[in-house]
Amino acid sequence: MAADEAWPAHTSEPRAWRQKYRGGTREDRMLSTIDVALPPLIAHLDFSAAPATATLTEQAIVEIAYTEGAAGAQLAALGRFLTQTESVSSSKIERVEAGSEDFARALVGIKANPSAVSMVAATEALNSMVDRAGETGRIELADLLAAHAILMRDDPLDRDYAGRVRDMQNWIGGSDHSPRGAVHIPPPPELLDRYLRDLETYINRDDVPPLVQAAAAHAQFESIHPFTDGNGRIGRALINAILRRRKVTRATVVPIATAMVADRDGYFALVNGYRRGHLGAFVRSMSEQAIVAAEESQKSAHRLRELPAEWAGMSRPRSGSAAERILGSLLDQPVISTESARRISGASAGSTSEALSRLEADGVLREITGRTKNKVWAAVDVTAELDDLQVRIAKRVQAAKEPEVQT
Repeated sequence: MAADEAWPAHTSEPRAWRQKYRGGTREDRMLSTIDVALPPLIAHLDFSAAPATATLTEQAIVEIAYTEGAAGAQLAALGRFLTQTESVSSSKIERVEAGSEDFARALVGIKANPSAVSMVAATEALNSMVDRAGETGRIELADLLAAHAILMRDDPLDRDYAGRVRDMQNWIGGSDHSPRGAVHIPPPPELLDRYLRDLETYINRDDVPPLVQAAAAHAQFESIHPFTDGNGRIGRALINAILRRRKVTRATVVPIATAMVADRDGYFALVNGYRRGHLGAFVRSMSEQAIVAAEESQKSAHRLRELPAEWAGMSRPRSGSAAERILGSLLDQPVISTESARRISGASAGSTSEALSRLEADGVLREITGRTKNKVWAAVDVTAELDDLQVRIAKRVQAAKEPEVQT
């Protein structure tokens, strides 16, 4: 750690512990004392970045800004595309996995596996936080709770705690039955309000470099771990909410979780390092990942701009036809149901069905339910680009980890 990048480490404090529900090994049942982590209060802390760290953060800001410029008239479509990419990747960090077509079905409310439904909830939660930050210029504790309520509302285990700060002790790693062997034991519930209000003050400061603020706030949130579940996804959504509040972005998000999931162990190691006072390493890593994510997102922006002309060439719809109107909507709504297609086309059910069949035959759409009724179609190229963006980012992250070949 550079001397000029000092940041206070967490301290700890012994607390009495007793199982609420008897279980686990004898060691679990006999555990009577735990050491809870006490993060520093950061509301008024300043971080002095080393020159190399400051340069990386500035490069990242430039690349993020350039990404929005690269979108042109498709800025709104790119924003929706990147939000979905970020939410899918953030969910994958938590081992919530679903294929792109399962995710697409869940987006339009068609029955899908629980992981896909959870990913859609993560998308809505991210939108909630980022949009609110852009509208108000602030991020309040109430905004975090509202996003958490969206994320967890359908969770079979934790829905009762959706939108609520925990009232129990939690822990990360170790035993399922007690904090024995835990990697991190967050502050006890009676301290959460103080820590969250302190964090709220920090994330609304305007005298901190945006990426430093995003990195410190995310790591601090993960240390506080204020919810029974969903902490990682809400904490990563906080990164993009801060970038929107600071006007680094205005219509998109940075798919930084896509880079994080490509080196999941490295990401967790950096979060743990923050607890030892190593904020600089996390800021540098996040800046590098933001640069990669932004540069690859620029390629996706160019790809999305090309698609309408490609689709028109593939299908050659008649001017004013239902097929032409559906084609014109696909960047904004790449997953469509029969009903939404009819609203878009403004045509009869028969004409809309014929248009969808034609676009499917021409390779523009793919039907993804296998049903005879209540069908859903996805724009093939948009789904493919979402997958490809994740692959490209992952390859660059992995390549950066490989040791240089000695010559």
